[in-house]
Amino acid sequence: MGVSKTNHFTDQQNRIATLAKALGHPARVAIIEYLLKVKTCICNDIVDELPLAQSTISQHLKELKNAGIIKGSIEGKTICYCLDETTFAVLKQYFKNIIISVNDQKCC
Repeated sequence: MGVSKTNHFTDQQNRIATLAKALGHPARVAIIEYLLKVKTCICNDIVDELPLAQSTISQHLKELKNAGIIKGSIEGKTICYCLDETTFAVLKQYFKNIIISVNDQKCC
């Protein structure tokens, strides 16, 4: 395996790439959409919502949490998840800048 070249890119570029990678699976997108729909922290309800094993969903939740897309708190024996609003503010600003630039470009 080759050496990572992430140090050649800005912190923002690395952060956006991490977020994009975490969003790069349809199960993770479905988890985010479910969290948006319920508008509250939820616990094991995701397992009932998606056609995946609990262990698979746990792995996807771990990836989303490691990327900072969701946050969780322990309540007894369960973990309650919700979306991290600061991460979505970063994504909103990033894509807003892209949209403005695309709208202003003079393409062939």
